[in-house]
Amino acid sequence: MSDKTIIKLENLVFNYDGEPVLDGINLSIHDKEFVTFLGPSGCGKTTTLRIIGGFIYPHSGNVYFDGKLINELPPHKREVNTVFQRYALFPHLNVFDNVAFGLKLKKLDKREINKRVKEMLEIVNLKGFDKRKVNQLSGGQQQRVAIARALVNHPKVLLLDEPLGALDLKLRKEMQLELKKIQQRLEITFIYVTHDQEEALTMSDTVVVMKDGEIQQVGTPQDIYNEPTNAFVADFIGESNIIDGVMIKDCLVSFNGHEFECVDTGFGENQPVDVVVRPEDIDIVAYEDSKLHGEVESVVFKGVHYEMTIDCEGLKWTVQSTDSAQIGSKVGLKFDPFDIHIMKKLFPYAENYLKGVVVEENTIEFLGIRFERENLGLPVDTEVNLTISPKDIEVVSEDHSDKIVYLESMIYKGAYNEFIVYTEGEQLLFHSQNDEQVATDIGIKINFDNIVISLKEPEKEE
Repeated sequence: MSDKTIIKLENLVFNYDGEPVLDGINLSIHDKEFVTFLGPSGCGKTTTLRIIGGFIYPHSGNVYFDGKLINELPPHKREVNTVFQRYALFPHLNVFDNVAFGLKLKKLDKREINKRVKEMLEIVNLKGFDKRKVNQLSGGQQQRVAIARALVNHPKVLLLDEPLGALDLKLRKEMQLELKKIQQRLEITFIYVTHDQEEALTMSDTVVVMKDGEIQQVGTPQDIYNEPTNAFVADFIGESNIIDGVMIKDCLVSFNGHEFECVDTGFGENQPVDVVVRPEDIDIVAYEDSKLHGEVESVVFKGVHYEMTIDCEGLKWTVQSTDSAQIGSKVGLKFDPFDIHIMKKLFPYAENYLKGVVVEENTIEFLGIRFERENLGLPVDTEVNLTISPKDIEVVSEDHSDKIVYLESMIYKGAYNEFIVYTEGEQLLFHSQNDEQVATDIGIKINFDNIVISLKEPEKEE
């Protein structure tokens, strides 16, 4: 990897059917770098890749290649090639002719074509396969033919859109290492799209974690895993214990009913935060040797470690250790200050603050929902401020709901799932024991009797 920026994305915005898919993406990609866009389905990673490739154009923002603006440049004029999940090989052609296809379109000399194709087949470990029909190859071999066909044109950047998704687990792991070797040998930029955390951590120089059309964090695999910037990244990358806490002051945090020393600073005093402790960073000790203790609820052998669930005063902790404990035993949990990671909450407030309007006598409308309040005493068209507690929103079936909303985020907090949903341009926070599928619609029901109505802007408690 060099310090030279080969691709720069500047304030990229892309909408689909009026809904934002990318919301102001800014990113610099360096020459000879292996970059992975990582995130759940619908986060915008493939859209970003397609914009770089020229298959779609941004609604606003700019794409620079080697310092030159390429917004309107068609795909065939960009110095990039793409490998898709479906390899799109030509079944009637053999391996050699598949790889040589682009070179023949360029009308290169036959000797040059022959030289380039044979070099590329050797690089992807397919030497001697040139006369084989592609339908006689395994999935991994077909994938390497697709990569060879893309690389034989000597692009400066190779785009890979989940190219390992159709392979079985063993072959996928082998190809992860193979791709990294190819990238290092050829010294060109690879931009890779996946939702698989292991792929991203295995191959990448830089990981770009995305959610809802926004970049959440950019860093090395080590940075992303060890120092996640928020609970979404911590939850998405590997396994984590994510607990609600309060930052008492610099280097002192309270969670699970106890105060702990940490190494984080700059959060202010008595600020609500998310606390992350990785399962492998927790030691099981004698009950009396720790202030945090609980009862072992389950033990599962995972091959290289035991995974245990431990109930600590109502919060469920996941612990991974080479040492096992007996189900039902009382144990202590211990971790070092630098194993505690503090981060700002995804949702900035403890309550939901919304705007409403009086639409009829004793009737208020907000988010397309209407409810009545006796003796409201406010004229029609009066704007009001509404405060709704997270505990007054529950998940229900869509046919029994007050509103169908889009589930943006769900993070397990040890005793409940924390939901952040999106509707009518607003976000709502609430807690539930339900498990739901992120990036889908769910139904919610609101306890209207507990909504606080005010004409005055509420003091928003963080």
